[in-house]
Amino acid sequence: MVKSRTTALLYGWIMILAILLLASLVLSLLLRFTSLGASTLNSTTTVISFIALFAGGWVAGLKAGEKGWLIGILTSLGFSLFIFLYQYLGFQSGFSLTQILYHSGFLLAGLIGGVFGVNTNRKAS
Repeated sequence: MVKSRTTALLYGWIMILAILLLASLVLSLLLRFTSLGASTLNSTTTVISFIALFAGGWVAGLKAGEKGWLIGILTSLGFSLFIFLYQYLGFQSGFSLTQILYHSGFLLAGLIGGVFGVNTNRKAS
């Protein structure tokens, strides 16, 4: 039981990381080779982050097969903890109020993704 949840969390985190790395590559290429400015990236990166957290929660819920809300929350909390530790240890700063609001939204996106993932996994009765 614990092993399957841990595996599901790992799959969710890997999915989040893969989406964010791919999006970073695409956005950097767009910045380099088009007239896209850095100012337009703020909303784009926010939307991509929400999609990544939803997809990570969905994959984790799909893999776990039960308690999608819990798996989605844990997936999002793991991501937020990683970001917090990176920011705190690397830049000696904690979360601002704006970042807390963003990560609350990420938590909700992961939760919804986990619920959808569990319900996608179920076979029609």
